[in-house]
Amino acid sequence: MDESMRKILGNLSEDEVLASAASLLRMENDEDIKHEALASRKNKERRDDTVGEKKREDKDQSVGERLLVSEHPFTLMPGTGGHRASAVTRRLLSEVGGVKGLGKFTTRFYEHAFQDPHIALFIRDNSDPHGVRFAAWIAEKFGDIDSPWSTERSTRKVCPFSSHGHSLSTPHDRSSAHYAAWHSPKRERAKFGRHFKLDDCRIWMRLHFLALRESGLVERSPAFTDYYVRFIGHFVSVYERSATLFARESFRWSADRENVRAYLRDGRRRMRDSENVLGRSAQQCLAQLPPSERSDRVWPYPRAH
Repeated sequence: MDESMRKILGNLSEDEVLASAASLLRMENDEDIKHEALASRKNKERRDDTVGEKKREDKDQSVGERLLVSEHPFTLMPGTGGHRASAVTRRLLSEVGGVKGLGKFTTRFYEHAFQDPHIALFIRDNSDPHGVRFAAWIAEKFGDIDSPWSTERSTRKVCPFSSHGHSLSTPHDRSSAHYAAWHSPKRERAKFGRHFKLDDCRIWMRLHFLALRESGLVERSPAFTDYYVRFIGHFVSVYERSATLFARESFRWSADRENVRAYLRDGRRRMRDSENVLGRSAQQCLAQLPPSERSDRVWPYPRAH
């Protein structure tokens, strides 16, 4: 935990400190977040290593050893150090137009998020370049050799803000960004500091995949889409473990035009079937999934052969 986080916790009540510290500890011990911190400290070494690997891949492909995405699916396994970029992810990143192509998608997502009455409460300042930062994070995770996310956040200014009588700091990385969202001044006082729950994650994923479709990336690269749904299924687990099982359902929801029409007709105040999402327990929500997905504790990771 860095010094800025210690100062934030010092301004909270005992119960708030315990809940926030537990959630922060879980994120700080997450393999991917640890890797992101390391990448920031060793940005130049990472660039040099990635450039060398990319040159080797280009050489291999030039002699006919083409790497097929279909032969190299999502290969991440828990306990192996978190998600890593590979020749596959770099090819997928190229298929969707790199960080610029991703930016159209992530910007569209935040347009939805700003207007959704539930998700908007987590976003303190709509003027921040949320879409640009998100696109940079995805691109870096997929192997962009320019490390756009680490580069941007290394020069990002951290400023104080007040929320429900507490002094906090603007985020400088993924952990602090989500901590700031939990303590957004837009949230009602009773939910101040509460970490993300399953309903929060499900609504977020539905809007996220809707933006993915509307940006045209689903049609542009079905291979990227398949990988990315698994990618989100992996990363959402650090915020709420049970949310992983709902990534595929969220993607399907975004494909149903009537779902989207009903959501917009209602002024974005509820999603079709949201009465079975908001405030429901994990067990109640699990009952909504197909039996095959309800009992699938392996996806999005590959099954052992």
